[in-house]
Amino acid sequence: MANVSKETARSVQARIEDYALIGDLQTAALVCHDGSIDWCCLPRFDSGACFAAILGDPGNGRWQISPTAAARGRTRRYRSDTLILESVIETETGSARIIDFMPPRDRTPNIVRIVEGLDGEVQMRSELVIRFDYGRIVPWVRRLDHSYVAIAGPDALCLRTPAETHGENLTTVSTFTVGPGERVPFILSWYPSHRRRPPRRIDAEAALSATEDFWLDWAACCGHEGTYHDEIHMSLRVLKALTYAPTGGIVAAPTASLPEQLGGARNWDYRFCWLRDASLTLTAMLECGYRDEALAWRDWLVRAVAGDPADLQIMYGIAGERRLDERELEWLDGYEGSRPVRVGNAASTQLQLDVYGAVLDALYLTRLHGARADDNSWALATMLLSWLEEGWRLPDAGLWEVRGPARHFTHSKMMAWVAFDRAIRFCTEFGRTGPVERWQAIRDEIHAEVVDRAWHEDKGAFAQSYGSSDLDAAVLLMPLVGFLPADDPRIVSTVAAVRAELTIGGLVRRYLPRDDGAVDGLVGDEGAFLPCTFWLVSVLALQGHHAEAREIFERLLDLRNDLGLLSEEYDPVAGRQLGNFPQAFTHLALVQAALALNRA
Repeated sequence: MANVSKETARSVQARIEDYALIGDLQTAALVCHDGSIDWCCLPRFDSGACFAAILGDPGNGRWQISPTAAARGRTRRYRSDTLILESVIETETGSARIIDFMPPRDRTPNIVRIVEGLDGEVQMRSELVIRFDYGRIVPWVRRLDHSYVAIAGPDALCLRTPAETHGENLTTVSTFTVGPGERVPFILSWYPSHRRRPPRRIDAEAALSATEDFWLDWAACCGHEGTYHDEIHMSLRVLKALTYAPTGGIVAAPTASLPEQLGGARNWDYRFCWLRDASLTLTAMLECGYRDEALAWRDWLVRAVAGDPADLQIMYGIAGERRLDERELEWLDGYEGSRPVRVGNAASTQLQLDVYGAVLDALYLTRLHGARADDNSWALATMLLSWLEEGWRLPDAGLWEVRGPARHFTHSKMMAWVAFDRAIRFCTEFGRTGPVERWQAIRDEIHAEVVDRAWHEDKGAFAQSYGSSDLDAAVLLMPLVGFLPADDPRIVSTVAAVRAELTIGGLVRRYLPRDDGAVDGLVGDEGAFLPCTFWLVSVLALQGHHAEAREIFERLLDLRNDLGLLSEEYDPVAGRQLGNFPQAFTHLALVQAALALNRA
């Protein structure tokens, strides 16, 4: 496969935090600060990427719009309360603005890019490199009427623009000049190759206005008032953008295989829906007034997990798909050489007991916030509990999806306790019927076992698993789910131990990876896991350490990129974000911590 010319390639790969997110509530794209869209999967989040340069090089697909001359300065922002990206570029001869967005769609996904002249004259160049199937397939490109159409297998993309366009080295190129007030639109539309092209050219300016109206209307529904409103709402916009509107499912991230360690093997596909995100998502959405999104997520949850409770998965596809077969893409070099590049996720077949607690907690929270009673949800809950009555005793893979031997993880047992606790509350608070006395006995048995077997006397802390001396930041969730009070001496001691052993550069790691891969089956290190530090903020707020909690929270906010986006992890030594981006779990934890500070 031929690549684009060396002149167009970056000398250094962009950092993860150099990217912005745009999306249409069915898929998303990452736009680099230099004007290059380096990742986009069409038509869904989990489809094959047509732009995969972020996991390889420009020859694996990208769409760059930039000045032909060197840029003297670049600034960017989201238009207020929207995901409309505005990037201003200054050159020797003038300045221009690129407006990037994806209109929320009914059927056809579109990427719209409008180049606007601001001052002087700026010569611009668009280079469109389409490579279907994650950067592997060079399409057949032809000109039809006033558009360019690229087709390969089931996929077709249609580029429409008034700018003069030609082919050059397997790249679709446009060179044009903009002066003050001039606006040149580019519209890239996906459609199934067996169908005709989208029948009409969308009006870029009308699409821009409609997209802005959509996001502003959505922002007006936010019921949150108090400190950190802008930070909370930015994170909620990320969650909205990661929602697959047709089903209500929310993906963990729009990307795959962005590494947790540069050059390492911890590269996973996060374009799926994790059940453990459910209760956090519902808390964030419901407390901030987004009832429709919360109910859509609950309905997705009930549909996805329906069936044999023994077959409950930790994650599902965006429409509830169960088979998420993992494979490696040998033709991609990986982000900064981080291989293998994986799509699909084999962890979907693991037993992780915590998801039972996540589901029950999510259903309970929905009811607690005023949703109407739903008999189907309760029937599902009781079915899951019938399996968990014995299943909670099994070893599992744990919250962090270890690929080594199963064990009795403290967090997993704690969340099994949550499942029975929330079921009991359903009965005592909302009049549901069930074997409450039996559930109370099981709940008390789990609690007693965790307190006894997970406690490590020498560490003065709850350990990662029974019989282990390893610590795990997941135990910070104990007071947040109500397992023990935040001021319980054992929680106070555990928090101190976690901070002493797992903190790096003021940030909390999940656990200490071992050189022999004993923790997760992989050798190598990783960055600090950002949700863990947000959990610490929430716990400190509950303990009354308000000033310290706020100080840590403010530091975490400083780690966001210039647009307010966060990935999964952070390397405090190199000072850069790591992992899939932007990460729903991180932004959920941010909202949770901000709300905890507000309550405090």
